[in-house]
Amino acid sequence: MPSYPPPRPTADAADRQAACVSTACPEQGWSLLCNGVLVFEDTGELLPNGRIVTPLRPLALTVGSAA
Repeated sequence: MPSYPPPRPTADAADRQAACVSTACPEQGWSLLCNGVLVFEDTGELLPNGRIVTPLRPLALTVGSAA
């Protein structure tokens, strides 16, 4: 039985970042995945349909907030 690679997640899937990297430019901070998603080192994404996914950044503590 021939083994085929598992299907890649689509650009709309929740696990879209699990797709393999087809092109990488680490000096500029981005990678293009095989599903067409452009992933940036700050965890932001640009989807093939032009939709922007904002970076996942931790919330900063504000002045006077309890830690």
